[in-house]
Amino acid sequence: MHLRRTALAAVAALVVTFGLSGAASAAGGTDTGSPGDIVSAAPTSFHPLPGQPTNTRAWHITYRSTTAKGAPNVVSGTVIVPRDGRTGPRPLITYAVGTVGIADQCAPSAGFPRGTTLEANLIQLLTARGWAVAVTDYEGLGTPGDHTYTVGRAEGHAVLDAARAALRLPQAGLGPDTPVGIMGYSQGGQASSWAAELHDSYAPELDVRGTATGGVPADLLKTADFNNGNVGAGLILMSAVGQNAAFPELGLDGYLNERGRSYVDFLKKHCVVIDVAAGLFKRIGDVTVRNPLYEADWQRVLRASRLGTHAPDHPVYLYHGVIDELIPYEVGRGLRADWCAKGATVQWKSLPLAEHVAGVIAESIPAANWLADRFAGRPARGNC
Repeated sequence: MHLRRTALAAVAALVVTFGLSGAASAAGGTDTGSPGDIVSAAPTSFHPLPGQPTNTRAWHITYRSTTAKGAPNVVSGTVIVPRDGRTGPRPLITYAVGTVGIADQCAPSAGFPRGTTLEANLIQLLTARGWAVAVTDYEGLGTPGDHTYTVGRAEGHAVLDAARAALRLPQAGLGPDTPVGIMGYSQGGQASSWAAELHDSYAPELDVRGTATGGVPADLLKTADFNNGNVGAGLILMSAVGQNAAFPELGLDGYLNERGRSYVDFLKKHCVVIDVAAGLFKRIGDVTVRNPLYEADWQRVLRASRLGTHAPDHPVYLYHGVIDELIPYEVGRGLRADWCAKGATVQWKSLPLAEHVAGVIAESIPAANWLADRFAGRPARGNC
């Protein structure tokens, strides 16, 4: 019953809102250390809603990671551990949030103390099970530089390195043998799916038992076409800003008209609910002098974020709403087909009556139950 009440609180929140001493260097330093090393850590608090208490301890961290181009960077995030008296090992979820915006004040770590981070109620469902949770802010969200929104490889690195950082945070009481689950939806679905694909090559020492991922924009070009002039049109320009942040040689500003430059400035100052409302039903041609998506260099970097080219080395629970109005259902089903063709163990779940937000709410408990089975050592049965 407690989990059901918390899930209902998550629905309400989404509807209403649609340390280490002597840290080695400042948050922007990238000169030494390995991915997952902690740069700084300080106590913070975790509140699913404003003023709502939780029986947890939390730390705001900055940690070393890797850009999409393979260069070292520093990313911020939050580690949350239940205050339940448990001293033995506990599972860790490295959790990738969905789109929050590209302004620094939108970072999950900025919202947790205020109770304004949209998915905090869903994260509380995980801590209520006794699990620790690491939540990345992603590259450039809460740290210097622009957020590399929808750049898959950078997101996957940040998710895996958040888990590494949590295991290396002494106060969290975790260790290298901690079982790890990866979880995310929407942008978080892209990030968690990239983490799943990168695990065996980038962070094989992590004991990843499974990835639960949904509403995945596995193909950005198809997703952009779907949203052009649609309700999610504002997300296209946000994605262009994110790709340009990772690959400044794309020269986004040269494609924008005056309206487009003004809109980009607006996006960099506000969070997702306002950004989406401001971009409703816009077309790419409304904000550009020519469409960058038709250019070879843009298509190349967008295809570089395409998922399904490598099978995860652990089981995956993949789900998608049939009437998703932001991420085409066919894109999610295509990812299933790609992973299955490469021999991955995929538990696919189609959600017949779910649009985008309903998908994450409906599956928050089933996805966590699936991860609980993986932590318990029960075999995963795919349905490819």
